[in-house]
Amino acid sequence: MRCLILYIFVAFYKNNLENKIIEPHNSMRIAFFTLGCKLNFAETSMISRKFQEKGFNKVNFNSEADIYVINTCSVTQVADKKCRQIIKKATRKGSKVVVIGCYSQLKPDEIAGIEGVDLVLGTNEKFKVVGHVENLLNGTSEKIISGDINKVQCFDSSFSIFDRTRAFLKIQDGCDYGCSYCTIPFARGKSRNDCITNIINQAEVIAAKGINEVVLTGVNIGDFGHSTNENFFMLIQELNKNKGIERYRISSIEPNLLSDEIIEFIHHSVKFVPHFHIPLQSGSNKILTAMGRRYNRELFSSRILKIKSLMPYSCIGADIIAGFPGESDDDFNDSYSFIESLDLSYLHVFPYSERPGTRAVNFPGKVGPSVKERRCRILSELSDLKRNNFYQKNFGRNEKVIFESGLINGLMTGYTSNYIKVEAPYKKEMIGKMLEVTLLNLSNKGNYTTNNYV
Repeated sequence: MRCLILYIFVAFYKNNLENKIIEPHNSMRIAFFTLGCKLNFAETSMISRKFQEKGFNKVNFNSEADIYVINTCSVTQVADKKCRQIIKKATRKGSKVVVIGCYSQLKPDEIAGIEGVDLVLGTNEKFKVVGHVENLLNGTSEKIISGDINKVQCFDSSFSIFDRTRAFLKIQDGCDYGCSYCTIPFARGKSRNDCITNIINQAEVIAAKGINEVVLTGVNIGDFGHSTNENFFMLIQELNKNKGIERYRISSIEPNLLSDEIIEFIHHSVKFVPHFHIPLQSGSNKILTAMGRRYNRELFSSRILKIKSLMPYSCIGADIIAGFPGESDDDFNDSYSFIESLDLSYLHVFPYSERPGTRAVNFPGKVGPSVKERRCRILSELSDLKRNNFYQKNFGRNEKVIFESGLINGLMTGYTSNYIKVEAPYKKEMIGKMLEVTLLNLSNKGNYTTNNYV
């Protein structure tokens, strides 16, 4: 009898102990904030799912939480500033604050010096964040856990779902290019990727959730294949066979990696959309050389001409950096004239931002803030003009749109395959479906409007 009582007591104690270990996770609220690129959003989404699998309760970042996880960006000085603002906002809540991402890898001591930050994880550790947070809660964690970025070899698969209509799928990470102004190799390490088989499996998981559009994302996705003896062209051929996804969008690809066979494949593909985002950075060969880019403007121009010869209504965007060291007025004017001559649909314009540790920091011919601001304004005006011309060119055409779940002033919005934004009266049952519309009217916001989506 005593043995039975003792057995029951031990079993009860053991069960109660296990509950004490698990129960805090079930009652613990965790919130996430992501800064920067689509790749960061995909990674945060994967990390948040890992926490929820462990029993943590995910809440909105503006809500009260026990733990705040901030995934940071450090591509410019402005990005660093935004990160610090968000971190300080979180620390004022008096909860545990965990900082991960590119800024954490590049400047861990700077972040750890912010009062109220409890844990800073570098690139090699951010995907182990659940274990590190458990150690933090147990009082056994160091404040900074980082490592040599050159030793980072693992690839962590990730995808995020946007508005239940679009998913960002990470296929590649890191970069071997070493452009003179860029810190990405210092923050994310060498180029590496998932294998095609795993990516196909993830696309099937996304399709099973009813998602119709997948955006392929990474740091340098055209460089896909280094880790697995594959290549980007092989990947898109296999993805094109997936019956569950209606369309794929390529987030960004370097001009020197955008081959004729890729362009021709997209032209013939029903699933891969005619939307290209191709970093240019400058229309001056002198500046491109100083930047350490692996192409000249003639190659870039040939890519635009090739695309437009096959897909005249395709959307093509480009990144431009204004005010790079050594960019004279003549260089800028030369660059502007070249960009103006291209059949581009929009520009993403950035002022040059000096990043510690890059070669460009020591370049002569620094451009003043006011000059950079003026050049950015001129390029932004050119972008608006190109966008308007592109929209007008598409007037009267029929295009397929996937409407998203946002409801603003009784309207829902979505994008055509060639990335034109369309507004329509909100209808819940139409969310996430691919519908053909006619592009006939422009709203005061500059978007096309339609009623014929039923």
